[in-house]
Amino acid sequence: MSRDGGTSLRILGIDPGLRVTGFGLIEKAGQRLSYLASGCIRTLREDSLPARLGTIHRGLHELVARHQPDQSAVEIIFVNVNPQSTLLLGQARGAAIAALVASGLEVAEYTALQVKQAVVGNGHADKLQVQHMVRRLLSLPSDPSPDAADALACAIAHAHGGQGLGRWSSGPLHVRKGRLVVGK
Repeated sequence: MSRDGGTSLRILGIDPGLRVTGFGLIEKAGQRLSYLASGCIRTLREDSLPARLGTIHRGLHELVARHQPDQSAVEIIFVNVNPQSTLLLGQARGAAIAALVASGLEVAEYTALQVKQAVVGNGHADKLQVQHMVRRLLSLPSDPSPDAADALACAIAHAHGGQGLGRWSSGPLHVRKGRLVVGK
Protein backbone atom coordinates (compact mmCIF):
# COMPACT_ATOMS: atom_id res chain seq x y z
CA MET A 1 0.00 0.00 0.00
CA SER A 2 1.40 3.41 -0.88
CA ARG A 3 1.13 6.81 0.83
CA ASP A 4 -2.04 7.60 -1.15
CA GLY A 5 -3.89 4.53 0.19
CA GLY A 6 -3.93 2.90 -3.26
CA THR A 7 -1.92 0.04 -4.59
CA SER A 8 0.77 2.05 -6.36
CA LEU A 9 4.34 1.81 -5.19
CA ARG A 10 7.31 4.07 -5.97
CA ILE A 11 10.60 2.20 -6.23
CA LEU A 12 14.00 3.88 -6.38
CA GLY A 13 16.75 1.78 -7.98
CA ILE A 14 20.43 2.60 -7.47
CA ASP A 15 23.49 1.56 -9.49
CA PRO A 16 26.34 2.69 -7.22
CA GLY A 17 29.59 4.04 -8.58
CA LEU A 18 32.30 6.35 -7.29
CA ARG A 19 32.40 8.53 -10.43
CA VAL A 20 28.80 7.98 -11.54
CA THR A 21 25.93 6.68 -9.42
CA GLY A 22 22.86 5.92 -11.50
CA PHE A 23 19.34 6.29 -10.15
CA GLY A 24 15.96 5.31 -11.53
CA LEU A 25 12.50 5.85 -10.11
CA ILE A 26 9.50 3.86 -11.28
CA GLU A 27 5.94 3.42 -10.12
CA LYS A 28 4.20 0.08 -9.95
CA ALA A 29 0.39 0.07 -10.08
CA GLY A 30 -0.88 -3.50 -10.23
CA GLN A 31 1.23 -5.13 -12.94
CA ARG A 32 1.85 -1.83 -14.76
CA LEU A 33 5.23 -0.11 -14.48
CA SER A 34 5.64 3.60 -15.19
CA TYR A 35 8.78 5.67 -15.55
CA LEU A 36 9.03 8.64 -13.18
CA ALA A 37 12.66 9.83 -13.25
CA SER A 38 16.24 8.75 -13.81
CA GLY A 39 19.70 10.18 -14.07
CA CYS A 40 23.14 10.18 -12.55
CA ILE A 41 24.92 11.70 -9.60
CA ARG A 42 28.42 12.59 -10.76
CA THR A 43 31.42 13.24 -8.56
CA LEU A 44 34.53 15.20 -9.45
CA ARG A 45 37.62 13.05 -9.97
CA GLU A 46 39.84 15.72 -8.39
CA ASP A 47 37.80 15.77 -5.15
CA SER A 48 38.95 13.77 -2.14
CA LEU A 49 37.32 10.40 -1.47
CA PRO A 50 35.32 11.74 1.51
CA ALA A 51 34.05 14.65 -0.61
CA ARG A 52 32.97 12.27 -3.38
CA LEU A 53 31.18 10.00 -0.90
CA GLY A 54 29.48 13.08 0.56
CA THR A 55 28.28 14.10 -2.92
CA ILE A 56 26.69 10.66 -3.41
CA HIS A 57 25.08 10.73 0.04
CA ARG A 58 23.69 14.27 -0.35
CA GLY A 59 22.49 13.61 -3.88
CA LEU A 60 20.52 10.52 -2.92
CA HIS A 61 19.17 12.14 0.25
CA GLU A 62 17.85 15.04 -1.89
CA LEU A 63 16.34 12.62 -4.44
CA VAL A 64 14.46 10.75 -1.72
CA ALA A 65 13.19 14.02 -0.24
CA ARG A 66 12.02 15.25 -3.66
CA HIS A 67 10.43 12.04 -5.02
CA GLN A 68 9.29 10.26 -1.83
CA PRO A 69 9.86 6.63 -2.92
CA ASP A 70 8.23 3.84 -0.92
CA GLN A 71 11.04 1.31 -1.42
CA SER A 72 14.61 1.17 -2.69
CA ALA A 73 16.79 -1.41 -4.40
CA VAL A 74 20.58 -1.33 -4.77
CA GLU A 75 22.84 -3.41 -6.96
CA ILE A 76 25.41 -5.53 -5.12
CA ILE A 77 29.03 -5.11 -6.12
CA PHE A 78 31.19 -8.19 -6.52
CA VAL A 79 34.96 -8.45 -6.55
CA ASN A 80 36.49 -7.49 -9.86
CA VAL A 81 40.04 -7.73 -11.19
CA ASN A 82 41.39 -4.73 -9.26
CA PRO A 83 40.93 -5.05 -5.47
CA GLN A 84 41.48 -1.29 -4.96
CA SER A 85 38.66 -0.49 -7.40
CA THR A 86 36.41 -2.96 -5.61
CA LEU A 87 37.11 -1.29 -2.26
CA LEU A 88 36.39 2.18 -3.64
CA LEU A 89 33.19 0.97 -5.29
CA GLY A 90 32.14 -0.63 -2.02
CA GLN A 91 32.56 2.70 -0.27
CA ALA A 92 30.36 4.41 -2.87
CA ARG A 93 27.76 1.69 -2.36
CA GLY A 94 27.98 2.22 1.41
CA ALA A 95 27.41 5.96 1.01
CA ALA A 96 24.35 5.24 -1.15
CA ILE A 97 22.90 2.72 1.32
CA ALA A 98 23.56 5.08 4.24
CA ALA A 99 21.68 7.88 2.46
CA LEU A 100 18.70 5.62 1.76
CA VAL A 101 18.55 4.28 5.32
CA ALA A 102 19.01 7.78 6.80
CA SER A 103 16.03 8.83 4.66
CA GLY A 104 13.90 6.10 6.22
CA LEU A 105 13.90 3.59 3.37
CA GLU A 106 14.50 -0.12 3.63
CA VAL A 107 17.08 -1.32 1.12
CA ALA A 108 16.70 -4.48 -0.97
CA GLU A 109 19.89 -5.75 -2.58
CA TYR A 110 20.25 -7.53 -5.92
CA THR A 111 23.17 -9.01 -7.79
CA ALA A 112 23.72 -7.92 -11.37
CA LEU A 113 22.82 -11.48 -12.35
CA GLN A 114 19.43 -11.24 -10.61
CA VAL A 115 18.70 -7.86 -12.19
CA LYS A 116 19.61 -9.00 -15.71
CA GLN A 117 17.64 -12.22 -15.27
CA ALA A 118 14.53 -10.29 -14.17
CA VAL A 119 14.73 -7.66 -16.90
CA VAL A 120 16.27 -9.41 -19.91
CA GLY A 121 15.70 -13.08 -19.06
CA ASN A 122 19.43 -13.80 -19.27
CA GLY A 123 21.77 -13.26 -16.33
CA HIS A 124 24.70 -12.65 -18.67
CA ALA A 125 23.04 -9.98 -20.84
CA ASP A 126 25.22 -7.07 -21.89
CA LYS A 127 24.61 -3.38 -21.09
CA LEU A 128 23.01 -2.67 -24.48
CA GLN A 129 20.47 -5.46 -23.96
CA VAL A 130 19.61 -4.09 -20.51
CA GLN A 131 19.21 -0.55 -21.90
CA HIS A 132 16.96 -1.77 -24.70
CA MET A 133 14.73 -3.87 -22.42
CA VAL A 134 14.40 -1.05 -19.88
CA ARG A 135 13.35 1.22 -22.74
CA ARG A 136 10.74 -1.30 -23.90
CA LEU A 137 9.41 -2.18 -20.44
CA LEU A 138 8.96 1.49 -19.49
CA SER A 139 7.90 2.71 -22.97
CA LEU A 140 10.69 5.29 -23.10
CA PRO A 141 11.34 7.27 -26.30
CA SER A 142 15.03 6.29 -26.30
CA ASP A 143 17.52 4.17 -24.40
CA PRO A 144 18.51 5.67 -21.03
CA SER A 145 22.21 6.15 -20.23
CA PRO A 146 23.94 2.92 -19.14
CA ASP A 147 24.10 3.92 -15.45
CA ALA A 148 20.48 5.13 -15.35
CA ALA A 149 19.38 1.98 -17.23
CA ASP A 150 21.11 -0.25 -14.65
CA ALA A 151 19.38 1.64 -11.83
CA LEU A 152 15.99 1.43 -13.55
CA ALA A 153 16.61 -2.28 -14.16
CA CYS A 154 17.28 -2.75 -10.44
CA ALA A 155 13.96 -1.05 -9.62
CA ILE A 156 12.18 -3.21 -12.23
CA ALA A 157 13.68 -6.39 -10.76
CA HIS A 158 12.39 -5.34 -7.35
CA ALA A 159 8.95 -4.56 -8.80
CA HIS A 160 8.79 -7.98 -10.44
CA GLY A 161 8.58 -9.70 -7.11
CA GLY A 162 12.08 -9.70 -5.74
CA GLN A 163 12.50 -8.59 -2.17
CA GLY A 164 16.27 -8.64 -2.03
CA LEU A 165 19.08 -11.16 -2.16
CA GLY A 166 18.04 -14.47 -0.70
CA ARG A 167 14.37 -13.55 -0.34
CA TRP A 168 13.29 -14.58 -3.84
CA SER A 169 13.44 -18.20 -2.98
CA SER A 170 13.34 -20.76 -0.24
CA GLY A 171 16.49 -22.44 -1.47
CA PRO A 172 20.03 -21.56 -2.55
CA LEU A 173 20.54 -19.58 -5.76
CA HIS A 174 22.76 -20.93 -8.54
CA VAL A 175 23.62 -19.92 -12.08
CA ARG A 176 22.90 -22.49 -14.76
CA LYS A 177 23.37 -21.63 -18.44
CA GLY A 178 23.20 -17.90 -17.67
CA ARG A 179 19.96 -18.22 -15.67
CA LEU A 180 19.41 -17.80 -11.96
CA VAL A 181 17.82 -20.96 -10.59
CA VAL A 182 16.70 -22.11 -7.16
CA GLY A 183 18.05 -25.37 -5.74
CA LYS A 184 20.65 -27.68 -7.13
